[in-house]
Amino acid sequence: MFDWGDIDKFFISFFIILPIVTLIHELGHFFFAKLFGGSLDMQIGTGKKLFKVGRLQVNRVYFYDAWCQFTDLRWSNKVTRTLVYGGGAIFNLASILIVNAFILRRDIEPTLYTYQFAYFSFYYIFFSLYPIYYSNGHPSDGRAIYDTWKKGSPESDPLN
Repeated sequence: MFDWGDIDKFFISFFIILPIVTLIHELGHFFFAKLFGGSLDMQIGTGKKLFKVGRLQVNRVYFYDAWCQFTDLRWSNKVTRTLVYGGGAIFNLASILIVNAFILRRDIEPTLYTYQFAYFSFYYIFFSLYPIYYSNGHPSDGRAIYDTWKKGSPESDPLN
C-alpha cells in the first residue's frame, strides 16, 4: 500500500530509475547504429533543452519520453535494421539479466529499486516491441521491425 512515507521512493523511481532505464534503451539503439556504420541522434525527455553531449540531448522534462533517429547505415539490410530497431529492447533485457546476475552472486542486495529497475525495463521492452504507430505517426520499435520485414523499410526512421 502506498502512503506518504513512500513519497521518497516514488521520486527516486520516477526521476532517477526510469530515466536510467530510458537511457539504457536509447544506448541500445545507439550501439547497433554505430556497429553498422550509422549515426544516431537521441533525445531524452521533452520540453526545452537542458544540455547536450555529442548526439545526446537531455531536455528539461527528462523523465518523460525519449526519441532517437538513425541515418546512413553503412551496412543496411533487414537484419541490421532489425538490430538497430530492437537494440533498445536488447539492452533493456541485458541490463535485467546483469542486475539479476549481481543479485544471484550476492554482489548487490535485492531492493525495491532493483525490482523497479527490472519492472521499468520490462515495461520498456513490452511497449517498445508492441507493433503500433504512435499518434504522431512514428512507428514503435516493433512496428518498425515488422515494416522492415513486411515492406522492406519502415514508413519513417524515428525510433520511439
